Amino acid sequence: MHFYPTERLALFIDGANLYATAKALGFDIDYKRLLALFRTKGLLVRALYYTALAEDQEYSSIRPLVDWLDYNGYTMVTKPTKEFTDALGRRKIKGNMDIELTVDAMRLVENLDHVLLFTGDGDFRALVGALQMRGRRVSVISTLQTQPPMVADELRRQADQFIDLADLEDQICRDPATRPVREPGSRPMRRAAAPAPVATTLDYPDDEDDGRG
Repeated sequence: MHFYPTERLALFIDGANLYATAKALGFDIDYKRLLALFRTKGLLVRALYYTALAEDQEYSSIRPLVDWLDYNGYTMVTKPTKEFTDALGRRKIKGNMDIELTVDAMRLVENLDHVLLFTGDGDFRALVGALQMRGRRVSVISTLQTQPPMVADELRRQADQFIDLADLEDQICRDPATRPVREPGSRPMRRAAAPAPVATTLDYPDDEDDGRG
């Protein structure tokens, strides 16, 4: 990773996409450690976390995480999910946050030097290009270490810097002691994530983020 100590940084986290990426890599993210890591890389202006919530449910498994993030240095941007039935009669839940993230990034751009975008969704390529046209550096954080990769190729190529989430595991893993032992150079082992207040498939629907957009 290449950073300048005087850069003004902001993290824009596509919550559903980051959750799916970490799950595919087989580890849970410690969001306190993640924030601490990037505070050492420059002047962290804001860390924004975007997620949709199923508000009609009495309890959502992601809500404890959302509440914790809200009180521990993150700016939460949420909206209710929408339920609908597709042409085949299948129940679907939609909760896309792309517009909210894009609007916020363009609003904050004048106060930033470097934008860190936690997503692999190719739909964000236009945003990356727009930020670059304003003279800002953009890093994309996702992974190539899954099959298929979780990051869209066009998004990775557009970014000034691509950071593989797998390379950050030692620094942001929620419980390093439980990490599986891997042979050097091998692909990450897939394993069930340890219990944590993270999303279920209902909270993070497949139709919203397949990892690559």
